[in-house]
Amino acid sequence: MDMNIQKYRAFVKTAEYGSFTRAAEILNYSQSGISRMIGDLEKDWNVVLLERGKSGVKLTSDGMKLLPFAKNVCMEYEKLQMEVDELNGLQSGLIRIGTFSSVATHWLPNMIRRFQKDYPGIDYELLLGDYTEIEEWILSGRVDCGFLRLPARPELETHFLEQDRLLAILPENHSLARLEKIPVAALCNEPFLLLEKGAKAEVSEIFERCDLTPEIHFTTWDDYAIMSMVESGLGISILPELILKRVPYRIVAKELDVPAYRKIGIALRSRKNASLAVRRFLDYLQYR
Repeated sequence: MDMNIQKYRAFVKTAEYGSFTRAAEILNYSQSGISRMIGDLEKDWNVVLLERGKSGVKLTSDGMKLLPFAKNVCMEYEKLQMEVDELNGLQSGLIRIGTFSSVATHWLPNMIRRFQKDYPGIDYELLLGDYTEIEEWILSGRVDCGFLRLPARPELETHFLEQDRLLAILPENHSLARLEKIPVAALCNEPFLLLEKGAKAEVSEIFERCDLTPEIHFTTWDDYAIMSMVESGLGISILPELILKRVPYRIVAKELDVPAYRKIGIALRSRKNASLAVRRFLDYLQYR
């Protein structure tokens, strides 16, 4: 990438987040590298763009005037890169994807395998996180697209993919395992292992809807930790059906007596403004 464009991006991201450190994380640079690039811009333009302080940085009046123009330059450069990609026929490129564990385990390998067969020059970066983190990564530009539980934040363009059932998870020898459907109320009588993925907790919503309170003994965002603990008899839980495919644990998955599911979708800032590689990749979502 042209070095001047990188300097403009460093300025834009630092202004957006009010932090050299945060901008460095987003752009994969060192903090000193970001500070140096902005310093170069200030020297080249003979202005002070940012006020530095212990609590972070903020725009000067000159910085506020120049920021919109720097943003436009970055946007136009991205459009230029998309046109170059079109001309090169996707011979190279990078797709950055935010995802959670069940999609990364059971959907993405097949999608990427199919896509790679047609476009072998494309590279991938996968970031594993919870729903809230993935939304923030998309909005900040850290990833190009991400898998989420729907509904997502209104600023995002989303596309529904699949409805994933939520199932009760029990040890094989549990007394409730013989039932065809597990009453949600019965899950409140034993130690409960809660799967929480950021601010959006579909399992907690099930109990709230039924006006029930489980005896939560352990909380984590790791699906496999929950399964291992259930197998060991440390409690019972509720997990999405997608993560339960091909698991090695000696556990039983049962349907609940109330409808319970999550809607999984793909989200991005704008398909229209996405790179050609990302737009083509979205066409391969059917191969999950």
